[in-house]
Amino acid sequence: MKTWALGTTALAMLAAVTAASGHPAAAPPGKARIVERALVLRPGDTMARLLSGAGLHPGQIQEVLRAVAPLLPVRGLRPGLDIAIQLDPGSRNALVGLEIETAPGRVIRARPRHGGWTAEEVVAPQQRMLAMASGVIDGGLYPALTAAGLPAGLALPMIRALGHQVDFQHDLQPGDRFSVLFERFRDGDGDLLGHGRVLQVELVLSGRRLSFWRYETADGTEDWFDADGQSLHRAFLRTPLDGARISSGFGMRSHPVLGYTRMHRGTDFAAPQGTPVFAAANGVVVAAGSDESYGRIVRLRHAGGIETRYAHLSGVARGIAPGRPVRQGDVLGAVGSTGLATGTHLHYEVLVGGQPVDPASRAMQAARLTGRDLARFQAARQSLARYAARIRPRTEIAMAE
Repeated sequence: MKTWALGTTALAMLAAVTAASGHPAAAPPGKARIVERALVLRPGDTMARLLSGAGLHPGQIQEVLRAVAPLLPVRGLRPGLDIAIQLDPGSRNALVGLEIETAPGRVIRARPRHGGWTAEEVVAPQQRMLAMASGVIDGGLYPALTAAGLPAGLALPMIRALGHQVDFQHDLQPGDRFSVLFERFRDGDGDLLGHGRVLQVELVLSGRRLSFWRYETADGTEDWFDADGQSLHRAFLRTPLDGARISSGFGMRSHPVLGYTRMHRGTDFAAPQGTPVFAAANGVVVAAGSDESYGRIVRLRHAGGIETRYAHLSGVARGIAPGRPVRQGDVLGAVGSTGLATGTHLHYEVLVGGQPVDPASRAMQAARLTGRDLARFQAARQSLARYAARIRPRTEIAMAE
């Protein structure tokens, strides 16, 4: 196995071993006294909180964060970041090394030196590759994507992004097809360093062809666009969870527990216990707790006098508390059956000015690219098309930087 600091695959394997055993993974031969652990930054976490949860002394945490601060925006770290620590059990689990993988082949490494800490960025020589995953959808989109070779860490964010445009409850049919172009990074020996971004996705749904591209605008904002430069990003997600079906819509219905007919103020999505539930839009947490009818519930306040509610949760995500700002797609909790629920599902409500409205009406379209941004986007799209013409499923080709 490669040096543990640089390999995303090695970090993932180490994390799996740690999670499965409940103990840190053993260090490589020749470093018997050093214990290595892999950590992952979760939504709502900070570096200080993550390291404190790993048992590190507050003084050490402050010192190492001061060392890495010039190289990394510690207060703006993205969830999912891989972090590896080295501990010395012979010195009460003192921290003797910290490594943060900020991108495939790019690692910030911190080490103790002369009574303090020093940090540097290590960049491995790498080649950017373009890979393709394609196939037929026989069941859900997610299992089809991963079976075709698209890493899970790329598949889920892509599905969430497409959820602005594609209604996965109604639009997907057995026999529909997909094709995805995504980045890989390899070192000078051709060994995999990690995966980058999904650049393009094409779906053929009941004979209807949909193509979308990922593009970074001049102001540094990255989003998904169609061929005309129209953003897929909507103010509110169509569905606040992946792969669920609507089990009860908005409007009058016979209540399954109380028995009489009354207004159903939201939409119910049937999904397995524990399925992650996402914030439908940017907002602020108003409440996160328990209610006799709703069970465990999270309420968010959004711009324009809009509120969303996520009920019958099995649990609320760590860090989700009143006053906490959230971004669209942040995990709020997990599907459950708490409160007055007859089965496992998410009850989702949207209120405008305190009055319930059909959640489907809140999927508002964003703006489109114009001027230089549109011209740059079209040029990037054409360049990617030239690469795509040379590639086949489960293969890859080198790309110019």
